[in-house]
Amino acid sequence: MNIDRQPAFTRRQFLSTSLVMASAAATLPAFLNRSALAMMPSLGLSSMPGVPEDHILVVVQLSGGNDGLNTVVPFSMDQYYRLRPGIGIAANNVLKLGDSGVGLHPQLAGIKELYDNGMASVIQGVGYPNPNRSHFKSMDIWHTADTSATGNGWLGRYFDSECCGYGKGESGTPEKNGKPGAASVSNQPGIAIGRTAPLAMQGQAIKPIAFESEDLFRWVGQDVHKALSDPYHKLESRQAPEGDNSNAAFLMRTALDAQVSSDLIRKAVRQRPLVQYPGTGIGQQLQLVGSMIRAGLPTRVYYVQHGGFDTHAQQGGQNGRHANLLGQLSQAIKAFYADLKAQENDRRVLTMSFSEFGRRVAQNASQGTDHGTAAPMFLFGPMVRPGVIGDHPSLTDLDDGDLKHRIDFRSVYAGILEGWLKADPRKILDGTYKALPVIKKA
Repeated sequence: MNIDRQPAFTRRQFLSTSLVMASAAATLPAFLNRSALAMMPSLGLSSMPGVPEDHILVVVQLSGGNDGLNTVVPFSMDQYYRLRPGIGIAANNVLKLGDSGVGLHPQLAGIKELYDNGMASVIQGVGYPNPNRSHFKSMDIWHTADTSATGNGWLGRYFDSECCGYGKGESGTPEKNGKPGAASVSNQPGIAIGRTAPLAMQGQAIKPIAFESEDLFRWVGQDVHKALSDPYHKLESRQAPEGDNSNAAFLMRTALDAQVSSDLIRKAVRQRPLVQYPGTGIGQQLQLVGSMIRAGLPTRVYYVQHGGFDTHAQQGGQNGRHANLLGQLSQAIKAFYADLKAQENDRRVLTMSFSEFGRRVAQNASQGTDHGTAAPMFLFGPMVRPGVIGDHPSLTDLDDGDLKHRIDFRSVYAGILEGWLKADPRKILDGTYKALPVIKKA
């Protein structure tokens, strides 16, 4: 059948007549360029030598600037209590991490259990030179892995590199006319839970999928009027020939990608989880991720967000706003790894948690904390090098009241890229950063 003889649509008409998917219109990638092939899970078999496609990274973003000093508490440092008389965590309540002199907030009991089982790393004093205290700018720096806060996201560049090889197309074929080759079906775009995909996952060639709810991740034209249902399904039921760049072929590929990926994801997350997750926002997000992993989706990076950490006033110490947020995080991470273990997928999944900056060392007059600099990161999973990594920053040698970072966050990224995702961090991070040894040697 000659596709171009079908009713002519243009890209402008397609977008202007609501032929889009709810909550995903701006983030739908070419998820299924080879249709059914991309639906099959990799099962650890890679089309690219040395790339372990059974390895998954889950990123948990703590938005708002998490107070690292009340998360990983330096209870052995007297200056901590002198500068935080109203919000400091009493030493006898801290969940102590061996003889490191630091411990976890008492609301992090679930994470402490993972730590005791050798499934958690606490990386101290993470930041970057000349820190920026703006939420937006600093988050962009973390997302781009560039202190200028410009360019594509670091995970987007990872997908561009592994899918398209920065100049190589599928199966290593060279780019044509200066454009990257088609993405390999063995390495599908990442999935972000939320209204929009984070900058970290935005690449030049590969774009992530983003959705808030599986109920929204579907074609909604039929809800507007039943007359919109048949034309759409007729459109997505056709297959455009390879290399056809016509408007009609563009619409068919877009519709097919959207329809099949949404059906696949919605089917995956409808499974009843193997464990009970907390009913919090972060708990529900990780439940969705756990269900997609269990269903075998060929996705190597998932991204979730836990917000509310901008605690300028009434932060609280052992109890209060900050404690509640940490408790939600801890319970969700514990349930997530219990689910993964029940699935026998726990050894496939590395989880990284970060925030755009920490808080100032001293509490403010409102019993809260203001924007600071360095803060701890967490890594979870059986593959991590367990324990406390790095020394806690000094509380007396400060930078205008802020901690001086000891570990550049891009060294953590490099350790994950090199040790877990088996990618070259120099190409992805646009610089040479010594990979922090955060993954156990096989």
